[in-house]
Amino acid sequence: MSMNADLGKPRELTGLQQRRSLYQPELPPCLQGKAIKVEFGDSTMTIDPTCANMVAQEFPHTFGQPLVHFLKAKKMDAQANNEHPPIRIGVVFSGRQSPGGHNVIWGIYDAMKTQNSQSVLLGFTGGTEGLFANQTLEITDDLLSSYKNQGGFDFLGRTVDQIHTTEQVNAAMSTCCDLDLDGLVLIGGVTSNSDAAQLAETFANHNCKTKVVGVPVSLNGDLKNQFVETTVGFDTVCKVNSQLISNVCLDAISAGKVILGEEVAFSKLTLMEIVSKICDGVQARAAQEKYHGVLLISEGLIESIPEMYALIQEINILHSNKVPENKIPSQLSPWATALYNYLPPFIRREIDTEQLLAHLVIEEMNKRTKEGKYKGRKFSSVCHFFGYQARGSLPSNFDCDYAYVLGHICMHILAAGLNGYMAFATNLKEPTSKWRCAAVPLTAMMSVKRHSRSPGAVPTGKPVIHPSPVDLQGKAYAVLREKARSFLLDDFYRTPGGIQFDGSGADVKPITLTVEDQDYLGDIEILQEYMEKVKNIVKPGCSREILKAAISSMSSVKDVLKVMSAPFDAELPLFNLN
Repeated sequence: MSMNADLGKPRELTGLQQRRSLYQPELPPCLQGKAIKVEFGDSTMTIDPTCANMVAQEFPHTFGQPLVHFLKAKKMDAQANNEHPPIRIGVVFSGRQSPGGHNVIWGIYDAMKTQNSQSVLLGFTGGTEGLFANQTLEITDDLLSSYKNQGGFDFLGRTVDQIHTTEQVNAAMSTCCDLDLDGLVLIGGVTSNSDAAQLAETFANHNCKTKVVGVPVSLNGDLKNQFVETTVGFDTVCKVNSQLISNVCLDAISAGKVILGEEVAFSKLTLMEIVSKICDGVQARAAQEKYHGVLLISEGLIESIPEMYALIQEINILHSNKVPENKIPSQLSPWATALYNYLPPFIRREIDTEQLLAHLVIEEMNKRTKEGKYKGRKFSSVCHFFGYQARGSLPSNFDCDYAYVLGHICMHILAAGLNGYMAFATNLKEPTSKWRCAAVPLTAMMSVKRHSRSPGAVPTGKPVIHPSPVDLQGKAYAVLREKARSFLLDDFYRTPGGIQFDGSGADVKPITLTVEDQDYLGDIEILQEYMEKVKNIVKPGCSREILKAAISSMSSVKDVLKVMSAPFDAELPLFNLN
């Protein structure tokens, strides 16, 4: 594979791009200066305790490593590193384009040059295929200058976004050994960070000195857990899509209704039930003489509908078995054949969620009109797909700062000789000066899927980092549900406009980040403070009453935590879309 001649070259910038390239991201105090204190916490487990043994068996070298905190060093701090030998790091874009990705590279570069100017940062051009083929360029400040605070991944490029096969893993390891790399940074989402964990384990097993670090960069926002509050790029995507949606709402004069795939899956709604609910909303608005509106449908909704998911699975299996496309309908199960034949011919070739729902809603509204159940104007629709518009956007101030900070953390992880970790920061709803910076083992975010939700269901499959669904019990979703009826029936004309880089709107963050209590590192610190206070009270010589009270309290806490840590056996609650 030949290197794209344009990758890694300085580029001409527009006036706005030039202005953005001059923006200097802010670092929290714990990452400022050369002396950074590295503090090791307790060993980690997995999010689902029943998966711990399976993860430990698959990742014996990297499972159970401690959480690591990076703190502002104090004078004469023994844990602060003041001597920094030069290191060699390679970086690769392994996920889909997401605003802010370039700033991760910038953060790594600035951090390593601050520690030792002789350190070398190599970028793999052409994504993972460039990694396999050992295609690199040495990153310099001159090369970086026209990519700072810019969107896209066009500095280094990306390709297949996977490191799955034995051949791919061995090729990556061979490249890292040939280049004598101390560290390899993978920038990407859920799949890329699962691949990073596998690389780290394989490298350790073969005594390869290269340590592997992952960075949560994804516009989907689905790499979210107790450690990762949000991914790089999600803030920008929210802002860009808010502008696009508000423009459509104004054009439709103007209302909005949201349907989430998680609601559909948990409520077990069928395709026709979803169509019926949409038609009910159209009819309710028509009763108020409102013949306009906008329906927001989450990407992946179609796979959340049970019968559609099963149909897609059957079709995928037939495709994988090399069954010709024209033979697939005859080899489907009877119920799948019935559903397949029900779908419009143009949908059978490629299931397009918004086009399918629009077609079925029109049919249902025409049916209601003929039956006299609907007496409003004739229904029509215009479909839009907002899946790619934000990928190359100039990143927001938040994503510029967040990515730059994570880049610094990556360098400090590798400088500490840690392998199989992800860089993360918490307390992100607060100003950058209050962020907490740390590293978590990738295995701590892994689990194994259950193919049954019945009590005692055994996890099957391979441990990976799974995409996180919308939390239907979270505070952000509660805000949406509280306003759902108003969104359905009332008109809204709020227009956020384009991304603001200056002024009062520049620092606005998504509600999913601001309303949740997500400072995991802060909560761990609070717990440790309470435990220390208990130790100071319950010392030898304390009264027997205090000792008995402590034992009783701790026993109760242990019993509660044991129940909360039990396997996820219970059925999830159902939610009504009305």
